[in-house]
Amino acid sequence: QVQLVESGGGLVQAGGSLRLSCAASTLTDSTYGMGWFRQAPGKEREFVAAISWTGARTNYTDSVKGRFTISRDNAKNTVYLQMNSLKPEDTAVYSCAATRRVLSIISGNYDYWGQGTQVTVSS
Repeated sequence: QVQLVESGGGLVQAGGSLRLSCAASTLTDSTYGMGWFRQAPGKEREFVAAISWTGARTNYTDSVKGRFTISRDNAKNTVYLQMNSLKPEDTAVYSCAATRRVLSIISGNYDYWGQGTQVTVSS
């Protein structure tokens, strides 16, 4: 059973930064693509960013391009989401997920999910 554990969430003022981490403690096969999704209260889960298993390719939703950066360290089985210039509309529970698909933006294509970490951006 693959376990994904997110950390790094918290409360930050608008314009601030946070770095989320996702540790895949039992995901020893680094050929999984990884993604970050978020869900705000009363809204559907939405795709944020994805990274290929080598880290060479990435994909972002338009609203975070230029502000968020996804990266991975396969030696540490960890994926990161660096979030800069945060806005109140970025407030959500952020979850990481693993997939065999390449850079998928569809949550149904992801096989394993973490429990999520809360990010709150105050105005």
